[in-house]
Amino acid sequence: MLLWFVIAYWVISVVIGLIASLKVHNTKDFAIAGRHLPFYMVVATVFATWFGSETVLGIPATFLGENMRGIVADPFGASLCLIFVGLFFAAPLYKMKLLTIGDFYKKRYGRTAEVMTTLAIVVSYLGWVGAQITALGLVFNIVSDGAISQTEGMWIGSMTILIYTFFGGMWAVAVTDLIQMIIIVIGMLYIGGEVSELAGGVGTVVQHARDSGKFEFWPSADIKDIIAFAAAAMTMMLGSIPQQDVFQRVQSAKKIQYAVWGSVLGGSLYFLFAFVPMFLAYSATLIDPDMVNKHMADGGDPQMILPQLVLDHAPLFAQVMFFGALLSAIKSCASATLLAPSVSFSENILKPLIPHISDKQLLKLMRFVTLGFTIVVTLYAVNSELSIFAMVENAYQVTLVSAFIPLAFGVYWKRATNQGALCAIFAGLTVWIVLLLFGGEAPFLPPQFAGLLASLSGMIIGSLAPQYVAHRAEIHDELHAGLHGHESFEKT
Repeated sequence: MLLWFVIAYWVISVVIGLIASLKVHNTKDFAIAGRHLPFYMVVATVFATWFGSETVLGIPATFLGENMRGIVADPFGASLCLIFVGLFFAAPLYKMKLLTIGDFYKKRYGRTAEVMTTLAIVVSYLGWVGAQITALGLVFNIVSDGAISQTEGMWIGSMTILIYTFFGGMWAVAVTDLIQMIIIVIGMLYIGGEVSELAGGVGTVVQHARDSGKFEFWPSADIKDIIAFAAAAMTMMLGSIPQQDVFQRVQSAKKIQYAVWGSVLGGSLYFLFAFVPMFLAYSATLIDPDMVNKHMADGGDPQMILPQLVLDHAPLFAQVMFFGALLSAIKSCASATLLAPSVSFSENILKPLIPHISDKQLLKLMRFVTLGFTIVVTLYAVNSELSIFAMVENAYQVTLVSAFIPLAFGVYWKRATNQGALCAIFAGLTVWIVLLLFGGEAPFLPPQFAGLLASLSGMIIGSLAPQYVAHRAEIHDELHAGLHGHESFEKT
C-alpha cells in the first residue's frame, strides 16, 4: 500500500510539473521563470533550495554521531547562506538583469573568469545532485521492501524528475516547489507529533538530548579545532553563495523586494524546519535504542534510522505522510539542482562557441544539456561511496575557493580588477588542489580554508599590482552606481 501511495504521488507531481511547462516560451522563462514569481513562490522555492535528502536523512545521522557541532555546515551555514544572499547580494544582482551567475563574472571580469567560475560551479553540483539521487534510490528501495534495488531507484527517480525539468525549467521547479513545501511542512509536523507521543513528549526528548551532550556546539579552545569548525561553516555559508540555483531564486522574483526578503524568509524557515528531522531521529534513541545502535555501529547506515523508525513504529497514514514529505524534499531540491548547472553550462560555456544561435535554439540546447547532466550525475551517484551529508558538505569547496571572493569583491570593492579576479581564482584552486592531493590538511588549515585565504590574497594583490589584464572600468562604474540605486545594468 505504501508503495502505491508513493507511486501515485510521484505521478501527480510529474503531471503538475508538465502543466507548468506550458508557461515556457523562451530561455528567460526556462532559466528564471520570466522574472514573474510572486513573493510566496519565491519563499517556497528558496526554502526548497536546501531542504533535501541531507536535511531529512544526512543531518540527523550526523547529529546522532557528532552532536550539534557536527552540523555547523548544514543547517547553520546553509541557512545563513540564504540569509546573506538576501541581505547583501540579491539587490545588486537583481538590478543587473542577468540570466546566470556566470554572466556576472563575464560582465565584471571578462570571458576567462566567466569560463573558470562557471566550470567550478557546474562541477560543484555533482555532489549536491548526487546526494539527492542517492536518497531517491534509498527511498524506492525502502518503500518497495527491496523489490526495487537502490540503483534502480536512482535511475527511476532521476529520469522522472528529468521529465518535468526538461520541459518546464524554472517554472516547473517553482510550481512543484510550492506544493512540495506545503507537503514537507505538514508531513514533518504531523510525523513529529506522532513520534513525540511514542517518545514521551517533546520535553522528554529535548531534556534527554541535553543530558547526553547532544547540544554541544562550539569547538574546544584548540586553534586547530576552531579553524576546522570555521572551515566547515564557511564551506556552505560562503561557498554556496555563488551558485546558480540560489541565483535563479533571486532572478525569478517579480520585484526586487521579493528577491531580498524571499531569500531571508526562506532561509529562516529552512533553519527552523531542519530541526524537525533531528528531533525525530533522536526520538528513535528512546523508542527503539537497539535499532539505533545497530545502524550506528560499524557496518550500519545511520541514514536508515529515521526511515526505519517510521516503518517499524508509525501507522500507515503516518508512513505516507513521512515518505511523501521526504520525496517532496528530495524532488524539489533535485529538480532545481539539475536545472541550474545545465543552464549555466549552456549560457556561459556553449553559447559563446555557437555564433548567431537563436533564443529558440538556445532553449533546445539547455534542455538537452539538462538531459546529459542528469545521466552524468546519476552515474556519479551510483558509483559514489560517500554518505549523503558528506556529498553535500564537500560539494561547495570548489566554489568557496574559486568563485566567492571574485563575486563579493566584484560587488563591493571598487578597485577589484580582472587581473585580481583571475589571481583569486588561480590561487584559490591551486592551493586547494595541492593540499587535497598531497597533504590533506596543512598543520592548522583545512584545504578549503587555505584555498579561501589564497583566493582573498590573490584578489587583493592582483587588483593593487600593475595591471596586465585590462580593467573593465565602464562595467565597474555601472556596478558601483547600481549598488547605490542610481542606475541599472541594462546598458551592459
